[in-house]
Formats: sequence, structure tokens, C-alpha cells
Amino acid sequence: MESICIEDRKKIDISGATRVVSATDTQAVVEVGGSNVVISGSEIEVTKLDLENKQVCFSGNITGIKYAQKTEKGSLMKRLFK
Repeated sequence: MESICIEDRKKIDISGATRVVSATDTQAVVEVGGSNVVISGSEIEVTKLDLENKQVCFSGNITGIKYAQKTEKGSLMKRLFK
């Protein structure tokens, strides 16, 4: 089961996370199921990372969250030589 809980735009708890793709102080990308969750803002940092239980938490000034499809490696080549 996947869920995202946001508290006062300062803290995000994500359950169902399978991988943290990237994390900087302005953006974090977390793989959740078949999609990526992109968290944007400032002063973003990972406060809890427990992939065994599929949980990750971030804190910072959160300005946006969006879902994005995972991109497959080599997808450009697949499209060119279809």
C-alpha cells in the first residue's frame, strides 16, 4: 500500500517507497510502485530511510509534489529503432 502524508508543508512521510532515485536540497525523487514521486522545495533532506519497510521521510520547505512515469534505460534507442 502506498501513501503520502504531508504536515504543514514541512514534513513528508511516504510509505510504499522502493528506492530513492535522487535527493538534493531542492528536489527529491522517490520510486513508489510504478511511478516516481518528485518533491520540490528548499532545504529538503532525508530524515528517515527504511526501504526494508518501504518508508522514507523528508523535511524542508515543500513547494510541490508531482507523479512522473519512470523512464526506462535505453528508451530513446527503442523509440529510434522501432
